[in-house]
Amino acid sequence: MIGQTKDAGFQIGVSKTVPHPPEAVWRFLTSAAGIALWLGAGATLEKGATYRTADGTTGEIRSHRELDRVRLTWRPADWDHDTTVQVAIVGKGDRTQLRFHQEWLADADERARQRDHWQRTITAVTTALATEP
Repeated sequence: MIGQTKDAGFQIGVSKTVPHPPEAVWRFLTSAAGIALWLGAGATLEKGATYRTADGTTGEIRSHRELDRVRLTWRPADWDHDTTVQVAIVGKGDRTQLRFHQEWLADADERARQRDHWQRTITAVTTALATEP
């Protein structure tokens, strides 16, 4: 089936290249405003920390590599299973590729819903970056 792998179950990834240097993209993604936008208000990105967002999503920060990626578990309040989300950047000069990837989705329907979610999220992050000083 599309989007299903033997090692990570159903998964989805979205990416977009933005006209901002990697330091600016990373600074926004890891700021309180950026975290609230892509992960949820109330979360922090300290490796090993657990989090609970204002909407009840819970998880644990598995890795945090400066100017590279954050990997975490992600479980919305109404789900019965954890998934893994990775937010990564790859930059060159004044352009940066921003990627959201999610693994261990329950089925093809959840994968489709999460594709829509991450597409909306990447659009919101791109819009927010355009207004950053």
